[in-house]
Amino acid sequence: MVFDSIAEPGHEQISYFSDPETGLTAIVAIHDTSLGPSLGGTRIRDYESEEAALTDVLRLSEAMTYKAAATDLPLGGGKAVIIGDPEEVKTEDALEAYGRAVDCLAGRYITSVDINSGAEEMDIVARETDHVVGGTDGLGNPSEVTAHGVFSGIRACAEHTYGTSTVSDLDVVVQGLGKVGRLLAEELLEHGASVTISDVNQEAVDEFSAAYDVDIVAPDAVYEEPCDVFAPCAIGGVVNDETIDQLQCDIVAGSANNVLAERRHADALAERDILYAPDYVINAGGLVTVGKEYLGGTYEEAYEESEKIGDRLTEMIERAEDEGTTVLDAAEAYAQERIDESETVTPALPSNDSNN
Repeated sequence: MVFDSIAEPGHEQISYFSDPETGLTAIVAIHDTSLGPSLGGTRIRDYESEEAALTDVLRLSEAMTYKAAATDLPLGGGKAVIIGDPEEVKTEDALEAYGRAVDCLAGRYITSVDINSGAEEMDIVARETDHVVGGTDGLGNPSEVTAHGVFSGIRACAEHTYGTSTVSDLDVVVQGLGKVGRLLAEELLEHGASVTISDVNQEAVDEFSAAYDVDIVAPDAVYEEPCDVFAPCAIGGVVNDETIDQLQCDIVAGSANNVLAERRHADALAERDILYAPDYVINAGGLVTVGKEYLGGTYEEAYEESEKIGDRLTEMIERAEDEGTTVLDAAEAYAQERIDESETVTPALPSNDSNN
C-alpha cells in the first residue's frame, strides 16, 4: 500500500519510525529535494488509522514542495506526522526519540512547528538534531507572518474580483480561530472589513466575539453563509462535493492546508466563477519565516516578504486568465518550472549553524 501511495505523487522517500519504549510512532515524507533540503512541520494528531496518517503526510509534503517553489525559496518539500493523542504522545522522551529519527535523515528533512507542535516541542527535538527550526531561540512564532500573507492574498483577490484592494467593503467569513485564523480576523477588522467567525471551539468564538464586533455562524452553516470571501483557516478538505454547491461567495482564500478535498474541486469552483487562491501560495508566510531562520534572515524581513504573496498571486491569476486555466494550474506550472530549472542549476545553501 505504501509503494502504491507514493508512486503517483512522486515522493523521494517515506520513512516510518517507531520507538516502543517512548511510544513514538511517526512518518516522515520527503517529496522533492530538487531545489534544496525538504523543510516542513511536524503535525501531531490522533489519526483514525495509519492509512489516514500516511495520506495526510503525503499530501502535505507534496504541497510543501510547491509552496517552496512558488515562493521562490531554495528548499524542497517534506512533512512529518506523529501519530497519537497529543496529550499522551508529546512527552520529552518521545520528542527526543523523534529528534533522533530526524537526525538519521542526515539533513534531507528539516522539521519545524505545525498543528500541536510549537517552539517548546522543537526545543526538545533540537536536543537530538540540528535539522530543526522554529524553536524558542529562532525567529519566533510564524503565525503573524502567515496571517499577513493571507491578508495580502485576499487583497490581491479583491483587486481582481472587485477592482479594489481595499478590504473595508468586504464581508469575510473566517472559518477557524486558531493561531492564524484569529490573527487574520483581527487584521481584516483593523482595515475595516466586516467579519463573520465560525469555530467548533465555542470558547474561542465567545472570547473573540466578546473582544470584537463580529457576526457568528454555526460550523454546520458556515458554507452557506453569504459573503464576499470565504477564508478557511482550520482543517483541510472543506471544499468538496458536498460544500461547493453551498458556497455563496466570490473568493475562497484562507490559511488552511489542503483546502480542496480533491484537485478537481479547483475546476468545480471555477465553473461557479469562484476565485480560488491556492493554499500553498497564500499561506506560505510560515514557510517564509522558518526558511529565513534556516537560510539566514530576520523576522522583520519575513514579514516584509509576506507582502509579496499578494503580488505573486496576482501574477498567477493573470497567467490563469491568459492561458484559460485555473489559478491552481497556473501556480503549479510556475512551481514546476522552477523545479525543472533546478535540474541544471543546483542552489548553494548555507550551513544551518543556528542550533550548533
